[in-house]
Amino acid sequence: MITSTSNPRIKNIVKLLAGSRERKEQGLFVVEGEKLFMEAPLERIDSVFVSESCLARLEKRSDKGRQAFSEDCLKKLEDIGYETVSDAVFARMSDTSTPQGIMCTIKSTDHPLEKLLEGSFGELKRLLLLEGVQDPGNLGTMLRTAEAAGYDAVIADSDTADRHNPKVIRSTMGAIYRMKVSYCKDIKDAVKRCREKGFCVYAAHLKGKVFYDETVYAERTAIIIGNESKGLSAEVSQLADMLVRIPMEGRAESLNAAVAAAILMYQSRIRRSSSDT
Repeated sequence: MITSTSNPRIKNIVKLLAGSRERKEQGLFVVEGEKLFMEAPLERIDSVFVSESCLARLEKRSDKGRQAFSEDCLKKLEDIGYETVSDAVFARMSDTSTPQGIMCTIKSTDHPLEKLLEGSFGELKRLLLLEGVQDPGNLGTMLRTAEAAGYDAVIADSDTADRHNPKVIRSTMGAIYRMKVSYCKDIKDAVKRCREKGFCVYAAHLKGKVFYDETVYAERTAIIIGNESKGLSAEVSQLADMLVRIPMEGRAESLNAAVAAAILMYQSRIRRSSSDT
């Protein structure tokens, strides 16, 4: 059992949680919690740490609903191998106020923009593009919603939050393992490439002349969402095929970026489906 925060492996976990540069250099990120551990693909798990109280809890659960889950969790832990950590050390490792008892380092996957658009990672029909989305909770929610709405990938610029930020990961509820994400230096270039590949690009914009629910979305759709406070830049907005607006009543000036993304992603699915039948 690891009982000291001076342990090199514990120190490395803290570094990975604290900085995106460290995560990129090592090609690893950290997830915490039983659910995220259970959903993690076996081939991508690098290491696992379990607190002593969590291990005891998994072994003692008696209620039927949780018993099966605990048994599966224990089996996966035994198959992979893990390090037991004292509760005090685990609390220092965790970046949450209520540590969840299981922590893993996961191998990152890369989806370079050029290969993504060429179809190297599968056919693409629905894309979400992000310019400067900086709130980790928003980004995580967008990844989770993109998966649920059947979107194939997310393309983000370098000003967008790191997808492996712990807050992003928690907000994805497991979608971090499955949603393809590509970062690029210049989102304008990404928009141009998407159009060259036959995507019709729709930008969420307060100055849009067409309401989001009046649009029939193309078979290959790309939706762009901008920064939480500034919205889309003028340069990116000008590259879109269409600016679409979400109507608002009352005194609201704008919607949360993740909410706007969700509305457009689901609407694009509904309108295209109805137009194709």
